[in-house]
Amino acid sequence: MANGQSSDSSALQKYGIPFYSAAWVPYKELKSKLQSDDQARSDDKREDSSEESATSAPADQDGDSVDKEPSAAEPQKADGPAASEYYVVLAGGGGEGRSGIANAIVVAHFDFASSTLSPQPVAKLVLGSELPYRMAVHPKGDGLICAMQNSCRFFEWDEIEESETQKLNVKVSDKALDRLQDIGQQLALAYDTDSSILAVGGEEGNLRIFKWPSMEVILNEAQAHSSVKDLCFSPDGKFLISLGSRGPGRVWDVPSAKVVASLPNGSDEVFFSCRFAQSRDNSLILYIAAITGKGGSIVTWNTSSWKRLRSKQVVRDSISSFNVSPDGMLLAIGTTQGDVVVVDSTKLGVQMVVRKAHLGFVTALAFSHDSRALVSASMDSSARVTVIKKKKSGGSSWWIIILIILLAILIYFLKEEGLLPDFD
Repeated sequence: MANGQSSDSSALQKYGIPFYSAAWVPYKELKSKLQSDDQARSDDKREDSSEESATSAPADQDGDSVDKEPSAAEPQKADGPAASEYYVVLAGGGGEGRSGIANAIVVAHFDFASSTLSPQPVAKLVLGSELPYRMAVHPKGDGLICAMQNSCRFFEWDEIEESETQKLNVKVSDKALDRLQDIGQQLALAYDTDSSILAVGGEEGNLRIFKWPSMEVILNEAQAHSSVKDLCFSPDGKFLISLGSRGPGRVWDVPSAKVVASLPNGSDEVFFSCRFAQSRDNSLILYIAAITGKGGSIVTWNTSSWKRLRSKQVVRDSISSFNVSPDGMLLAIGTTQGDVVVVDSTKLGVQMVVRKAHLGFVTALAFSHDSRALVSASMDSSARVTVIKKKKSGGSSWWIIILIILLAILIYFLKEEGLLPDFD
């Protein structure tokens, strides 16, 4: 998709639900987990069957039981979607009022070959009066956690058989998150990369960090901020960044549960969202999207000294969503005007703009796990997948080099022919 263009292509679909959260399903990890669970259940059935047959096995003439030949393996059901396929999960709804708009978790499929987002959801779980306002997907495929109005709930992935194929589904989990019941509205949820730690930040300013899945408390800070707006873990899980509704960000050392640094904002800056990324030279950079009086800026930080490196305005409108690609090469910004902007993480230059990607402001952004695609969601009930067009690096530099070489050859030829004066 070219810069500055908008398109109502098949990669944009409306599902009738205002969306607040969006993420990619970790399908490779999920498929492996589901197959392991199926294998375990199959083994249990074989074991039970073997025990029953042993008690009724016919005896030979000596009175010993006779082993039967192992039966042929049962025909396998259709394997369903391959691990290379892509699914997005979206959460939102109309809230507790009688708007007639459902509160739900929606799963849709994206086909790269045709750049098509499925017109109908692959799965849809309606949640009654509970609005899933925030969502975090477990990176290893265990499920996802949603922040409702007053509590958090966990949901699991499942597969159901439909037309002799296995279809991806989502269901309510039996896992009770007792420590996250009756704690008020949570505005930020985050797992670490290893899926062993969960952080939760509340509207009232409380920051909680737990070991996962035991829910053993690592930190329970009542006044981390006036209101916690965003959280992100460093790739190694050692640090957690927390941003509030105003004031500086904070750097938490997770093992010690202590604040180790403060990230001061400028006088005209309101920190909105934060993400870590590995730079091209393998150094770890912290990116913070900030809202200013002139629009939206990106602020970068050194993660050793926690000093500000640079700040650059990248959009004129206010930022309404932000994320970083897993390969660390790109930043994505959603605006209040419905635009989606992709930015080079090194030079902070705009690489791609999708004007009016949505009719409402962009509420959520997430890159696919291979950084090939970007899903965006909006309050206008739409979801869009934008395929990332990688810029050809170094192309203009090569042309300059070739031009210099040709110019040098031309000058040499002219001098040899005596057509240029000798300045010696």
